[in-house]
Amino acid sequence: MSAKARLQFVCQNCGYSQAKWAGRCPKCGEWNSFVEEVERPEPRGSSLSTAVAPVALPDVPLDGGERLRLPMPELERVLGGGIVPGSGVLISGDPGIGKSTLLIQMAAAVAQGGRKVLYVSGEESAHQIKQRAMRLGLHTPELYLLADVRVDNVLAQIEKLQPALVIVDSIQAVQLDGLQSSAGSVTQVRESAAALLRLAKATNIPLFLVGHVTKEGLIAGPRVLEHMVDTVLYLEGDRFHSYRLLRAVKNRFGSTNEVGVFEMKAQGLVEVANPSEAFLAERLPHASGSAIAVPMEGTRPLLVEVQALASTTSFPQPRRTANGVDMTRLLLVTAVLARRVGLRLADQDIFVNVVGGLKVAEPASDLAMAVAIASSMHNRPVAADLVLIGEVGLSGELRSVGQLPRRLEEARQMGFKQAVIPHLVRRRGGGDPLPTGIEIIPARSLAQAIEAALV
Repeated sequence: MSAKARLQFVCQNCGYSQAKWAGRCPKCGEWNSFVEEVERPEPRGSSLSTAVAPVALPDVPLDGGERLRLPMPELERVLGGGIVPGSGVLISGDPGIGKSTLLIQMAAAVAQGGRKVLYVSGEESAHQIKQRAMRLGLHTPELYLLADVRVDNVLAQIEKLQPALVIVDSIQAVQLDGLQSSAGSVTQVRESAAALLRLAKATNIPLFLVGHVTKEGLIAGPRVLEHMVDTVLYLEGDRFHSYRLLRAVKNRFGSTNEVGVFEMKAQGLVEVANPSEAFLAERLPHASGSAIAVPMEGTRPLLVEVQALASTTSFPQPRRTANGVDMTRLLLVTAVLARRVGLRLADQDIFVNVVGGLKVAEPASDLAMAVAIASSMHNRPVAADLVLIGEVGLSGELRSVGQLPRRLEEARQMGFKQAVIPHLVRRRGGGDPLPTGIEIIPARSLAQAIEAALV
């Protein structure tokens, strides 16, 4: 090993480095995550002629170009109105969730407009990618495939082809020839992404990178990878359900409050224009243990069905099972129902499920969860045309939630006639008025809301 080279051990989970190997990372606590890497510093340039001079703010040109528009409204919504030239986008998600499917559809949509698109795959051959494209019905001559893991060749092909969009699937599969570490290591991921992003910024070509996730659901590789790119997207959903949610956790060119809804079908990921209608399509209106909540996914209100089942347990300790809702919120709501409403839940197994594989985390869905549990306990259905919106406090009171007019308007458009909301909302001045055409039922406490909701 050269005298200038430095041997270090880097944690593949969090990127922490130290001079000696350890069985457990002292930063993240992960076991057997240290890998040996040789770091060779590059010679520093001494010429002042290559230095970049500062530019006054008024003299900076605004010639970055217009956004690259996509015939995919849900994807455009999440990106903030299209693809920004020269931007770097990192998309991640669980294996098999549909990342490659979404990107090949996006690439074909851009190529159909007469623009060249380069799809780089380090995990699949060009033949495998073509087979997937044929299953999706994609036949576009302007879509170019490159099955290679060498970043140097990828950079050379980008400069030669000059495409309008580059997709690299995935960043953990490619590697730089000058580095001694293997593909997927912390150094390879960091330096490979840096080289690709430098070319993207210099040529004004947008770049999409696919990132793997760890078992905890975080993006694999160094944390600096998320700081290097302009946008970080997560494709979420249950592999056993057809719906997928695409959300942005970082976006330098748009809002992180938007979410795109897709449905996995034989022809690929199909955009869902009206998610509320899709989530309620198979609902039984007069079944006990079912209530309709109106959570906000970004700036979009969605109507989802919250189901609950209370069953007498045969074990000393009753079970609490949450699917699609936060377990802490379920325990809180259960305790309030037992203490403030008087429901006997100490000997009941309680199961709560959000239909469609969605995950509802905001407190505005507390009321629907509580009423669904009470409905199952009493074996009385909730009114079929009723929605429930509100946060449940520890004293059994109902607390107001944000963007209530938008939630009620979405419920009205879906044909619901009644809504149970916290009582103080009607007495507050200012803000947007509540929509007409839907009956508002105010309730001060959880007990009042349950009495008003159950038939």
